[in-house]
Amino acid sequence: MHMYEFLLRWNEQFSANHGQESGACANNHRMESYRYFVRIEQYCVIYSRTEGTATFYTPPYVPSSCYGYDPSQFPAGDLFAAASDAFWDNGAACGSSYRVSCTGGTNEGVAVPCKSGSIVVKIVDYCPAGCRGTIDLSQAAFADIADPDEGKIKINYEQV
Repeated sequence: MHMYEFLLRWNEQFSANHGQESGACANNHRMESYRYFVRIEQYCVIYSRTEGTATFYTPPYVPSSCYGYDPSQFPAGDLFAAASDAFWDNGAACGSSYRVSCTGGTNEGVAVPCKSGSIVVKIVDYCPAGCRGTIDLSQAAFADIADPDEGKIKINYEQV
């Protein structure tokens, strides 16, 4: 699905859920697929999500590349991840948070790989060269947005 089609569907769904006749707000709006954002005349909501893939890794999670053996590095619910070279930036990604949502499977193994919603993960580690995904989620984080039997999923992610 192209981003423009996604935005059209999002706008239709938003309108249906919020009872507004002309889209995301009662004012006129326009969509621009080139920049991948929705500009609403009264409000401007910019979507800067990036497409990628996610895998997951399992314990032991220490030592991590960002915080070594420090147990306080792990946020509640074990919602953390390892960054690939796509945004590792020599460790600058350490401690940053990303909103991640599943958009589809990468194989035919699971009929419905994605769960609804998104998660916010903290980067605590590095997924070295050869990493199978853009981001390597903790097992718990992956299970919150997808069926672990899928193993690798398509995602949208954005820094928050």
